[in-house]
Amino acid sequence: GSLVRTFTPFYFLVEPMDILSVRGASVIMNCSAYCETSPKIEWKKDGTFLNLVSDDRRQLLPDGSLLINSVVHSKHNKPDEGYYQCVATVESLGTIVSRTAKLTIAGLPRFTSQPESSSVYRGNSAILNCEVNVDLAPFVRWEQDRQPVFLDDRVFKLPSGALIISNATDMDGGLYRCIIESGGTPKYSDEAELKILPDPEVPQDLMFGRQPSSLTKVTGQSAVFPCVAIGFPTPYIRWTRNEEELITEGYERFLLLAGGSLEISDVTEEDVGTYTCIADNGNETIEAQAELTVQVPPEFLKRPANIYAHESMDIVFECEVTGKPTPTVKWVKNGDMVIPSDYFKIVKEHNLQVLGLVKSDEGFYQCIAENDVGNAQAGAQLIILDLDVAIPTLPPTSLTSATNDHLAPAATGPLPSAPRDVVATLVSTRFIRLTWRTPVSDPQGDNLTYSIFYTKEGINRERVENTSRPGETQVTIQNLMPETVYVFRVVAQNKHGPGESSVPLKVATQPEVQLPGPAPNIRAYASSPTSVTVTWETPLSGNGEIQNYKLYYMEKGQDTEQDVDVGGLSYTINGLKKYTEYSFRVVAYNKHGPGVSTQDVVVRTLSDVPSAPPQNLTLEVRNSKSIMLHWQPPPAGTHSGQITGYKIRYRKVSRKSDVTESIGGTQLFQLIEGLERGTEYSFRVAALTVNGTGPATDWISAETFESDLDETRVPEVPSSLHVRPLVTSIVVSWTPPENQNIVVRGYAIGYGIGSPHAQTIKVDYKQRYYTIENLDPSSHYVITLKAFNNVGEGIPLYESAVTRPHSVPDPSPMMPPVGVQASILSHDTIRITWADNSLPKNQKITDARYYTVRWKTNIPANTKYK
Repeated sequence: GSLVRTFTPFYFLVEPMDILSVRGASVIMNCSAYCETSPKIEWKKDGTFLNLVSDDRRQLLPDGSLLINSVVHSKHNKPDEGYYQCVATVESLGTIVSRTAKLTIAGLPRFTSQPESSSVYRGNSAILNCEVNVDLAPFVRWEQDRQPVFLDDRVFKLPSGALIISNATDMDGGLYRCIIESGGTPKYSDEAELKILPDPEVPQDLMFGRQPSSLTKVTGQSAVFPCVAIGFPTPYIRWTRNEEELITEGYERFLLLAGGSLEISDVTEEDVGTYTCIADNGNETIEAQAELTVQVPPEFLKRPANIYAHESMDIVFECEVTGKPTPTVKWVKNGDMVIPSDYFKIVKEHNLQVLGLVKSDEGFYQCIAENDVGNAQAGAQLIILDLDVAIPTLPPTSLTSATNDHLAPAATGPLPSAPRDVVATLVSTRFIRLTWRTPVSDPQGDNLTYSIFYTKEGINRERVENTSRPGETQVTIQNLMPETVYVFRVVAQNKHGPGESSVPLKVATQPEVQLPGPAPNIRAYASSPTSVTVTWETPLSGNGEIQNYKLYYMEKGQDTEQDVDVGGLSYTINGLKKYTEYSFRVVAYNKHGPGVSTQDVVVRTLSDVPSAPPQNLTLEVRNSKSIMLHWQPPPAGTHSGQITGYKIRYRKVSRKSDVTESIGGTQLFQLIEGLERGTEYSFRVAALTVNGTGPATDWISAETFESDLDETRVPEVPSSLHVRPLVTSIVVSWTPPENQNIVVRGYAIGYGIGSPHAQTIKVDYKQRYYTIENLDPSSHYVITLKAFNNVGEGIPLYESAVTRPHSVPDPSPMMPPVGVQASILSHDTIRITWADNSLPKNQKITDARYYTVRWKTNIPANTKYK
């Protein structure tokens, strides 16, 4: 016989890796392949071969690497960003492809948040925000007073770009700005002043300046959980993981950064868990939690092995992979995708089975595994030997047909003639039994063995089945397709080799009316806050080719199921609600109709930041230095996860740039203390999940009291109440109670025809008039006014008014009072008088009003008031 051809080493020495670059830079995508015959190297971008012959920016380097000069990237033209793959070919041998590498070009510089002026007590930590899009974060640096900030154990930059200064000293005060230097002109943020305050004389509340947020990292990357607490005395920070104390001393991978942030280098799957930052200053303790999720790129547990085979045999290339998320696997042959068919099948999850080999099946096969965080390839060679060459010993898993002893080289001599009278004695839907008589050349046939070759009609790819013992003249061919025509022929072998083939026999299997069974291994996993990917396998039972699948899904707790038609074995459903449970099931269809449904699988979409602000934010001025905030959670269906707390931002109305931040728990109120007397403040609130901060409410304002007033009793009666009827409305005006030492939080106006109890309206304590609308003309209304505070409502004032008839035109608009005069009555009282100028000009002014103003303290001598 002929000599056995040997496998040819052909593999990549270097494969391209993911790269982040900037506009105008030069990039090298590395690639180098080894073979005895020097391979030809080509490159694909986004699946299409690059023409490098006439390209003045991209060129092939001698080792096979790709050089891209002066990367081009703009809003509407991104010719260089994308996925690159190296393709190596050896003529007459085959082709292999590298892993796919992504080239990312940093976007145009932009700030999603900029540093804001703030102050910090000496010895505490300061945070200066500078959030940019992720691909620009590596290109951010900081300046203090226009000089570079050098990072060290005390001053460090978070992966997002923010700057943390721990154990602040007077030298840290100054003007800060961050700079994006990503090629071209640097982009500067606003400047913000950091003030260093001396130690306060009294303890200050402990609060978080920056809390850790949940992270998803890839094995080998670093994870940084920021945690900055401020207060006096200066807090100490420690960490737990899954409620167990985290020891950082002596562990190289766990580093406690100055100020208390935690860095985990070279993360592994064992690092997954809940990390809790605990801040303690001796007076109080606060905690904040975050989750670490670790993803793993694809790794091969079993790589494909080289295989020898003969034509018509069946083989299996094995490939076993792991990773997180679970990788998908595809196969390529000589660089081209293997499309599953009757003769190329994916079996046992990821293995490739090739049935009925033909000579053109020779070449290099690669298993390519891919998930969200990476991809990898592993390959093997298939050599198809001539029939007169025995297959060398190989691992038993490499072949599905291994009875090859009859193929060993033998001495020359007479060969058998064709077997006679080949007939199908039993024809079923999925198997056929064949019998035959021995050849004329050997009527006894006791030492003959037989090979039965068969194929679907019209297909030139034959498969082979061998009899199990010498002299046997029947065989059952199984695993056939129902209602399909097959062509069979039988060849006898003696010690000298195979003889003549029988005349081909056509046999049709029986039709089978059977619906598909349930699709095995249905799995669902959340791929984003609004999408879920569902995968399954081909049903094991059922007749007829699967035509399509119907994927049903339903929000948990609802009763309306939706469905989508799917052609493959996986589907990603988008547009789902965030952090919501859904159930999924799959039904396979063949030409006879729908099969058996799978069991339901339930999965919850990932959480996200809330999509709506909290509701009904109200402010209540408690005294001259504190304001109480109350609110309700964001509307149901907009939480996008578990609400972990609320972020409150407030500022003086007069200084809009000076914002103070406070992180609260999950309670729906917060008392803000330490405010200035008689000062107007604006507040807004945003909800938090582990993913971050949602949208904030609109700013609303309140003014602290000039002095601390009494709220142990209800307010006294308002000092005056005036009503002015129009046709369908009444204008109500009033003056506050004379005793202004008691807190007034607002006024309650009651009104109705004949009784003041039909309707009640409450207005703010600053308000002095109100127009009651939608009244009936020519009707008698009774009106009452009461001042109220948190203790209750005071004594009411009553007035009545008759609305004007339709025939009487409304008076002209109210005019400003005239003749305003002020006179000092005593050391603490001024009387103001004026004339009512709101009547028509032809009507005599007959009424005068006066308003008495009293101060709680003496009016300073020689002081003017407006």
